[in-house]
Amino acid sequence: MKKKSTTSVKQATEKKTPVKTPVKTAVKTAVKLDKLPESGKPAKPAKPPAFTIRKSVIHGRGAFATRDIRKGKKLVEYTGELITWEEAERRYPVDPIPYHTFLFEIGDGSHCLDAARRGTPAKWFNHCCKPNCEAEEDEDERVFLRTKRAIKEGEELTYDYNLTCEEKMKKSERLRRYPCWCGVKKCRGTMLAKK
Repeated sequence: MKKKSTTSVKQATEKKTPVKTPVKTAVKTAVKLDKLPESGKPAKPAKPPAFTIRKSVIHGRGAFATRDIRKGKKLVEYTGELITWEEAERRYPVDPIPYHTFLFEIGDGSHCLDAARRGTPAKWFNHCCKPNCEAEEDEDERVFLRTKRAIKEGEELTYDYNLTCEEKMKKSERLRRYPCWCGVKKCRGTMLAKK
């Protein structure tokens, strides 16, 4: 099958469309001038995104700073489908070993965010026992990842998952099922919260 030529359509469109360039340009210029700050100087260009997602030495994919980031900067909201833990257990009946999930517990603990569905790039922030970011939940049960300290361009962005597990298990089992690969000096060896 041959591709149809669009030349004739283009030419026909060009012939039918009256030229009004001076008016359009004047309107665009007026709009641009209207958006200038009071100083009359052009606005500063938008900053590039604070981070990008790429392969991580810690685990799978990770988030990496694309520029220096100040301490206390809110980077991204952790979003996902809001579900009950019962639904989470139905969706993910078996914990993979080693453990991997995009579930984030919120509120009173009866619900969680499933970032595998409708999640933001926040789901790619890896765990670290000495993190440079932290997760904060606000009064509306929205979760944001914020820097704990100044970050240098190229650093991987991490936070402490502080996973909890109701099940009693030996240390060797905790290390096998919930390992941490952050590699910091005082790594506790697991993503589980300190007791």
